[in-house]
Amino acid sequence: MRLVRVPAVRLAALEDMLEEAEKSLKLFFYMFEDDRTGRKILDILIAACERGLKVEMMVDSFGSNGTPRKFFDPLIAAGAKFAVFSPRFSTSYFVRNHQKMIIADDCRALIGGFNISDQYFNIHRQEHQDSDSPDDSWEDLGLEIEGPEVKNLANYYRLLSDWVCCDNGNIRLLQKMVRHWEAGNGQFRWLLGGPSNRLSRWARAIKNDLENAGRLDLVTAYFSPGQGLLRRIAGISKRGGKSRIILPGETDNGATIGASRLLYGYLLKRRARLFEFQSRRLHTKLVIVDDAVYVGSANFDLRSLFINVEIMLRIEDADFARHACSVIDILHEHSETITPELHKSRRTFLNRIRWTISYFVVNTLDYSVTRRLNFGIKK
Repeated sequence: MRLVRVPAVRLAALEDMLEEAEKSLKLFFYMFEDDRTGRKILDILIAACERGLKVEMMVDSFGSNGTPRKFFDPLIAAGAKFAVFSPRFSTSYFVRNHQKMIIADDCRALIGGFNISDQYFNIHRQEHQDSDSPDDSWEDLGLEIEGPEVKNLANYYRLLSDWVCCDNGNIRLLQKMVRHWEAGNGQFRWLLGGPSNRLSRWARAIKNDLENAGRLDLVTAYFSPGQGLLRRIAGISKRGGKSRIILPGETDNGATIGASRLLYGYLLKRRARLFEFQSRRLHTKLVIVDDAVYVGSANFDLRSLFINVEIMLRIEDADFARHACSVIDILHEHSETITPELHKSRRTFLNRIRWTISYFVVNTLDYSVTRRLNFGIKK
């Protein structure tokens, strides 16, 4: 296993996995854009088809709505199987598939929060080779994993592909698939989030881990959980444990910052340590509860926990937890501490109204919609 944080390293890992595959490639992305990165990855996939690989790819219709469908025509013409998640209005239209994954030969995988777009790999800055130019990229993370546990991810991909190709839009069958997925109880557990009237396996797992946790390290792009999870986070300090929560100070979605800040007061009173990352826009999703590490596509908000289709890999391993903590340490170094005094200075009457509206909006609407609604909140 390897966490890949640096954009150039993450892009190299992605390209290597695609180019070194020998039999098959399976991809799913929320966002796949027609830009330099998107065209390069598409060309690699077309080349894979031409050397005889079985290539499958799915994208989300909301996340990739800025990319013309004809952009993917050369890939389809090369023999790849291509499909779009919920492309038409249906009962599942407001349930988005927020997953990101690449599976090579059913034995290697790369998962995380990044999409196929220049902004996730710092391409514009690399092109101009100018360290003084504005950094408009996303701070993100990927996980390379190899071995028999990838087979379970490939099995899940097949179920998802069957739904997209045969039952696209049938929310009941989607709920059933998510609800009945068996994540297992071992060191590696593929946990799904998705539309359900009960806790998803991803939500249940994090809830159970927080119950008696002694330490929490959490980095997430969007933080707006419900009261149940907030109480469990607050309970860590009450038991004498420690919590470190790193959230965005910069984003393209001001409403999500407002939604998070609505909760700061409650957590600060209960001695949680809060920070806002300053170097660039934060898109990382990484949670460590004692020796259990969660990495994948899900944010820490109600939409990721109960509505969107998400995947998180839970890895229980003390050495890997220390490795993941070292990544969070790097982000911590570039973060501003949220003190009670700083929070109080921001907590004006108008901002409280903005934060409250933001909390309800971001937990209801898709991210591609809420990024247009910043309510005057600093991005």
